[in-house]
Amino acid sequence: MKALITNARFHFHERLFETNTLTLTKAGAASNADISSKGSKAISGKMIDILVNEFQHTVHTVDKISGQTLGKQFEMLTMEYLQNTFPYLQDLRPGKWSILQLGNNNRLKTSDFEQYAHLAYLNELTSENAQLAAALGNDYLVTPDIVIYRELYEDKEINSEAYIVDDNISKMADLRKQNGGKPLLHASVSAKYTMRSDRAQNSRTEALNLIRNRKGHLPHIVVVTAESMPNRLASLALGTGDIDCVYHFALYELMRAVKEVGSEDAVEILDTLVQGKRLKDISDLPLDLAV
Repeated sequence: MKALITNARFHFHERLFETNTLTLTKAGAASNADISSKGSKAISGKMIDILVNEFQHTVHTVDKISGQTLGKQFEMLTMEYLQNTFPYLQDLRPGKWSILQLGNNNRLKTSDFEQYAHLAYLNELTSENAQLAAALGNDYLVTPDIVIYRELYEDKEINSEAYIVDDNISKMADLRKQNGGKPLLHASVSAKYTMRSDRAQNSRTEALNLIRNRKGHLPHIVVVTAESMPNRLASLALGTGDIDCVYHFALYELMRAVKEVGSEDAVEILDTLVQGKRLKDISDLPLDLAV
């Protein structure tokens, strides 16, 4: 019998192959490889070999797919993976959880969560006043790729095991529905199929905006990626203070691939990221979100 997260990780990889997110081009390059980099093509190709040979996944050969399409598919599958894992950790992290992929077409925005509700008011002010908009900018407007949020509790739920609250106290507590607040943002997940220098820094900017513009509890801020080049992973993963951690969709396979076909520098960089707990496997993410 396999563990739930083991099965979910396998299914995540299987879905990446089924949806033609993780594929090979006719020239033999993996879809998560930088075709201008020999190292990237070698490592990504070796990772696919490992996944196909060890887990019997089927890889398709397709024409080139746009980066935007791959990115959206990777977001969707990352969301599915979280939906298949995190809600089962109720004993570790009880709550009424929702996990959604936001994107441009979702009506739910960052300002719909309690910690960032004031941003809607700022947005209204700046949309009506050009001088104020020029002074403040709009850097505070952040739309995460995927969010995990927690619904609020009725008093009868809070008092189910003991008489904890009444009408005279806890009048501003965020978790209490009676106080009229909004759902609580628990985690912001940035899903980046690959990392070029600009994309990596977008995730860092999003993280800093979430940190600076919050009122109240800071949500988990993480990045999930399928990038194969250790130096590009390091451009985002190294350092502390903004992103909790970077999670790789197949870290174990990446480590093997880098040892087999990567340079000594690549092996050293990857080892530094892993030993420093700045890069983890996707299987670590659900448990880390339960903290």
